[in-house]
Amino acid sequence: MGLPRFGRPKGVQGKSSPNLFVANCGPSVGLSHDAIASVFAAFGEVKGVFAADESGSRVIVSYCDETSATAALEALDGHPCSQLGGRFLHIRYSVLQPTTTTARDQLNDSVPVSLVASDLNIPGLYLVHDFVSTKEEEALLASIDERPWKTLAKRRVQHYGYEFCYETRNVNTRQHLGELPSVVSPIIEKILLFPDLDNAASIVLDQLTVNEYPPGVGLSPHIDTHSAFEGFIFSLSLAGPCIMEFRRYTDSAWLTKDMAMQTPENGSNFLRRAIYLPPRSMLLLSGEARYAWHHYIPHHKIDLVKDSLIRRASRRVSFTFRKVRAGPCQCEFPQYCDSQR
Repeated sequence: MGLPRFGRPKGVQGKSSPNLFVANCGPSVGLSHDAIASVFAAFGEVKGVFAADESGSRVIVSYCDETSATAALEALDGHPCSQLGGRFLHIRYSVLQPTTTTARDQLNDSVPVSLVASDLNIPGLYLVHDFVSTKEEEALLASIDERPWKTLAKRRVQHYGYEFCYETRNVNTRQHLGELPSVVSPIIEKILLFPDLDNAASIVLDQLTVNEYPPGVGLSPHIDTHSAFEGFIFSLSLAGPCIMEFRRYTDSAWLTKDMAMQTPENGSNFLRRAIYLPPRSMLLLSGEARYAWHHYIPHHKIDLVKDSLIRRASRRVSFTFRKVRAGPCQCEFPQYCDSQR
C-alpha cells in the first residue's frame, strides 16, 4: 500500500488543516518518526508521522483535528525544540492530496533488479548470499554501535585503518589509525575463501568504512578512486536491504556533476544494471566492475524487486573492506583512472 501523499505548502501560512509540514526534522538529521510523534503528541492526538519527501529531513505530522495542529504550529514554528536536539523547526499547514498512483507506479522507471550477479553480465562482479549468520550479524552491529560514529549530512560513518576523506575522495596514507577491529577478523578470513577470487593469499585488507543508512538515503553514482584503493572492494550488507545500480558511462559522460539525475530518457549515454542486496550478503567489485562501472544506491524508501515492493529497514549498515594503494593505478581503464588522466 502506498504512503499518504501530502501537498507541499505554498505561501507563508497556507490553508489550515490537521496536517503539518515540518522542515529540519527527520531521520537524516537523527530524529526518528517515533521521537517526533512523541513531541507533537503534547498538542493533541497524532494520527501519524510521514516522510514529506525523499530528503529525510522533512516530515508530515498528521493530527486528528485542526485545533491540535494549530496549537503545535503556533508553539513550535521558528523556535528551537529542546526535545528534538534543539533544532529550529519550520512548520506550515499541508493538505492530503488524492492520488491515483501507487508506490509501484512511482518506481516504474527503475531498471529491472536481478537477484544474482551473473544476470548483470558485468565482469568482476560477484554476490554471495548469507555470507554471515544472523548471530554474526548481531555481533558485528553490537560492536560498532559501541564505538563513536561520525555524522555526515544524511548518514553516519566509522573508519578503521585509514580514514576516507570525502572532500578529496582519497585517503592520507601517512595517517594510520591502527589495525582493523578484532570483531571483523573472522569476516576477513572468510573473504580469503571467496569464490572466483584470484591471488587470495596476497590480499591484505587494511581499510574499513562502516556506513549507516536511514530509510530513503542512498549514494550518488561513483567509482571508488583508483589511486586510493587496490582492485578488490568487498561490501557486507547488514540489518536491512537495498538495491544497488551499476552504470557504465561513455568515456566522457561520467564527468558530469548531475549523474544521479540522469534517466534512460535524458541520459542515454550509459548502461544500467541493478541487483538486490539482502542483509548478510557480501558483494565483491573487482576488475571491470570495480574500475569502470559507477555504483549507486537510489534514494528510495521502497524498492521494486521482481514485482514485489520491499520496504527498506529502519537502518542499513554496510562494512566496506579495501586495500589502500601504495603507488599509482595502472589499470586497463585509463578513461576512468585518476592516475592515468
